[in-house]
Amino acid sequence: MTMFKKIMASIGVGAAKVDTQLEKERFSAGEEVRGKVVMKGGNAEQQIDRINLFLMTEVVKEKDDRKVREEEIIHSFNITESFTLKEGEDKEIDFSFKLPLNTPASFGRLPIWFQTGLDIPMALDPQDRDFIHVDPSESVQTILTALQHELGFSLRKVEMEEARHRQIVQEFEFLPGGRFRGDLDELEVVFFPQEDGVELLLEVDRRAKGLGGLLAEALDADESHVRTRLTNADIAKGERAVASQLEQVIARFAN
Repeated sequence: MTMFKKIMASIGVGAAKVDTQLEKERFSAGEEVRGKVVMKGGNAEQQIDRINLFLMTEVVKEKDDRKVREEEIIHSFNITESFTLKEGEDKEIDFSFKLPLNTPASFGRLPIWFQTGLDIPMALDPQDRDFIHVDPSESVQTILTALQHELGFSLRKVEMEEARHRQIVQEFEFLPGGRFRGDLDELEVVFFPQEDGVELLLEVDRRAKGLGGLLAEALDADESHVRTRLTNADIAKGERAVASQLEQVIARFAN
């Protein structure tokens, strides 16, 4: 009977149940996440190689000249190493870890969730999903506010995309306003938060002006890519100072 139970558990019948319980559902990038994994043993003793929490989202990818959305693991967190879960046993494992600074923010309808996986030899992985809301880090939020409130850009679209070398990035697309209204078609920004500041990749799309501008637009020569960096000290000066610094960078490529 015991062997029969183990075989059934290995194909998911009467197997262990798992439920991840978070202390809350809203976080900021860089914040500590706390919670516990609650498990209930199945109809047979099972060896658990490890428990992983996967931070997941949906990413836009190009396949066969069309864009598709696919689920993607952004980060993986190991909660515990190998242990044995006895038949019918109730077990709880507390955990805490820091949400990475480059965790994507919840803009639009972008889903972000933790998915729990039990690594059980020769068994189906029980899966448990917990959706969360992620706010940008304080530094990134300061830059976003500077772009919108101080420089007059309006946020049009935010998407998770697969960039070069299969790198996953969150791209912010802005429409120009203020002094750049007549000079730009759009501004795209990718943030790379770090412990000592934020690196930004900007794509400045100039507006076509005259025949030469139209030709440049046709050849995609009206787009400029530039990297710039704001230190924590720069950002601590406030939104106006950040806006002034970004304005100088964008202006070099706007005309």
